[in-house]
Amino acid sequence: MLVAAGQGSRAGGDIAKQFRLIGGKPVLAHAVDALSRHPAIDSIILVVGAGQEAEARMAIGGRPVAAIVQGADSRRGSVRAGLEHIASSGGAARILIHDAARPFLPGAVIDRLLSALAQAPGAIPTLPVTDTLVRNEAARAGEIVDRDGLARVQTPQAFHFDAILAAHRAWDSGREATDDAQIMRHAGHDVILVAGDERLEKLTYAEDFLRAEARLGAGRSIRTGTGYDVHRLAADEQLWLCGVRIPHDWGLAGHSDADVAIHALVDALLGALAEGDIGSHFPPSDPQWRGVASSRFLEYAAERVAKRDGFIEHVDLTLICEAPKIGPHRDAMRGRIAEILGLSLDRVSVKATTTERLGFAGRREGIAAQAVATLSLPALI
Repeated sequence: MLVAAGQGSRAGGDIAKQFRLIGGKPVLAHAVDALSRHPAIDSIILVVGAGQEAEARMAIGGRPVAAIVQGADSRRGSVRAGLEHIASSGGAARILIHDAARPFLPGAVIDRLLSALAQAPGAIPTLPVTDTLVRNEAARAGEIVDRDGLARVQTPQAFHFDAILAAHRAWDSGREATDDAQIMRHAGHDVILVAGDERLEKLTYAEDFLRAEARLGAGRSIRTGTGYDVHRLAADEQLWLCGVRIPHDWGLAGHSDADVAIHALVDALLGALAEGDIGSHFPPSDPQWRGVASSRFLEYAAERVAKRDGFIEHVDLTLICEAPKIGPHRDAMRGRIAEILGLSLDRVSVKATTTERLGFAGRREGIAAQAVATLSLPALI
């Protein structure tokens, strides 16, 4: 369960922090990708605030989530809403409850948490307290607090599902719980501590976002890939460009929906990854791809980038044709590409040009597309 129902007012700005961009990608998308990459995660439930569902769907793009649930005014209420949704949908054996504001989740932390659930019904990641602690007495230093035996608690927190659900239902404390382990212990259950990770530090203030941007930029390399594709125009075909159906007397012929722009962009992304081209992943000889929407190919390419812990920094498409006019459809095209890739509009460029009536494009026999994709990937050491 990924809890993303807060407003994030301490982070500044007029956008909730789970929807702010880091490395060109929403915080929420980073968190979903981190969970999706782990083989032990079967499904993801997203809990958002009232009125945030549309913004959440835009932030995650085509990333798979099992459900989006409306949360409550408190974190405890939001988690309870998510738990009840899971229970009504058939329940679960184990659950990780994670805050979207901790988007950089190493897989090793998940491994440690799940292993610990063999010993107890709950487990949480923690870090040692290394700084001196002092009581704040009206902005003056008070007595030193003994840090021995203290630990900083992080998420995700892992539980046997039935136990944490019952603990939430039984919560009767007069004060608000700050995390789910507190609710679990209140119900009389043991909670095991495992090693956390500095990368899981919570994004709370504006400076946290600056540090996260700097950390993402360190130890990474920039890759550029190019793509080029051509499809012929034919009667009795639909015309799809950049995932948008364009009204036109002629359409593009091909094995899929023949979206020449998306095909070029898929090749650019795969090229930046050095993972071949669209034909090697989706052979035209394979009948299962006949007539399918090319958006599926682009979603796949974006998933390949995510699996490499990469980020799409920018994509640039150029359509080469005499007709139709691309200008009236450019905004819709940019929006659709941005939606599929989970990018902001300012990272998606769509342009058009003609060949001055020269060649096949000039004779209106076909449409060509060129694409450039810029990625940020972990540097090889």
